[in-house]
Amino acid sequence: MINAAVEQGTIDRHVYGHFAEHLGSCIYGGIWVGEDSEIPNVRGIRKDVVAALRAIRIPNLRWPGGCFADEYHWEDGIGPREKRPTMINTHWGGVTENNHFGTHEFMDLCAQLGCEPYICGNVGSGTVREMQQWVEYIASDSISPMTNLRKENGREEPWSLKFWGVGNENWCCGGCMRPEYYADEFRRYQTYVRNFGDNEIYKIACGPNEADYEWTETLMKNTLSFQKDQHLMKGLSLHYYTNYRQSATEFDESAWFEVLQKTLVMDELITRHSAIMDKYDPEKKVALIIDEWGTWYNAEPDTNPRFLYQQNSLRDALVAALNFHIFHEHNERVRMTNIAQTINVLQAMILTEDEKMVLTPTYHVFEMFKVHQGATRISLNLESNDYTFGESSMPQVSASASRDSEGKVHLTLSNTNPSDSADISCDLLGLEVSSVSGRVLTAEQMTAHNTFEKPDQVRPVDFEGARLDGSNLSIVMPAMSVVVLELV
Repeated sequence: MINAAVEQGTIDRHVYGHFAEHLGSCIYGGIWVGEDSEIPNVRGIRKDVVAALRAIRIPNLRWPGGCFADEYHWEDGIGPREKRPTMINTHWGGVTENNHFGTHEFMDLCAQLGCEPYICGNVGSGTVREMQQWVEYIASDSISPMTNLRKENGREEPWSLKFWGVGNENWCCGGCMRPEYYADEFRRYQTYVRNFGDNEIYKIACGPNEADYEWTETLMKNTLSFQKDQHLMKGLSLHYYTNYRQSATEFDESAWFEVLQKTLVMDELITRHSAIMDKYDPEKKVALIIDEWGTWYNAEPDTNPRFLYQQNSLRDALVAALNFHIFHEHNERVRMTNIAQTINVLQAMILTEDEKMVLTPTYHVFEMFKVHQGATRISLNLESNDYTFGESSMPQVSASASRDSEGKVHLTLSNTNPSDSADISCDLLGLEVSSVSGRVLTAEQMTAHNTFEKPDQVRPVDFEGARLDGSNLSIVMPAMSVVVLELV
């Protein structure tokens, strides 16, 4: 049952955020090809990639890492490219990083995408002064050494800078810190992440890895301001991967089921971390920011295993849909997420090979679900049959409903069962509907995926399985499918 008269808050558009790290070919080859490349580009940034990401209304982009951020020193990535020093990317393959893609290039990318930059600062191996000066370099409109340096490097006006991460995975690659120690470091570093002019920065603290509830408790307890009535952070991050170190495209129903079951753990994690946050922040002023999520399989054969290049099948489309429905259910606390990663790494939107580009099944879910961005979540009561495999079960169907600024109601659904269709009967309350239309994403095989040779194996097509009869909506969903409906 959908009851449009019962509104349940806003689905923040930043829930559909992305993550691009200096890892494998995410940046170099995936985003950046250089101004002299024969691949069509604008100031070195691929045109085809920008167009594809704009089409899904990318709201924000997290950069430069990830673990890469923990050893990244921003001044190496400014000035004439031929004079920028190189570094070793110790985390991701030990390759040489030439720093040709730095602050100016990233901010140009965000401008081309029309999205907000989300920069992750270096707490692991960086200094307080280094982070303070980076923020000043980007956002200051005053006379200062960093402002002057930015102007010398070709940027007269400051950039708009909204999101700033004070460290990354400081419990591991970001310094192997204890939560008490990081809480103190966060308090110190965030002090110097200044607001310049009218630019107000949304500070995000490094949060827990998966089910580390002690980390959340410690951070929430120890990051109050000296006034004791507000937290020094606007957001607390959470990292959780659907980790299944087998093939991304060669699997049976057992692996299909296990991956989807692991994905549903996200709901438990959000619920339990949110309960801890509620103790210290009952008004939910601090957001839970899930800035790394997605599937993590074995790298594709004959590729560098530390480049994390993996294919992306229909199964991953279901993973994305399940996660989004979970995020929507927790919209009061979850106000931004970032899938890992945007291009050529883990659960990517896009795969590139030289001048070629292919859109993945996950990309298509982002495109189908963009109707929820900034929309009002409305009451949805769903009773679903179970999908059972062996001795385990999960709900066969998940769903979300929202109303956009034009009054259109959108319903998204996923059917996790790879063999059986789902028959759904939905009563519509609180709205008058005269028509229903939609699209469906599915395939004949659960392992179906898009390649450079066959880029349209998995793509959305018109959906004919929905019928209106007065105030009742009936839906017949194909097996292993994702559907979006528009009710007007």
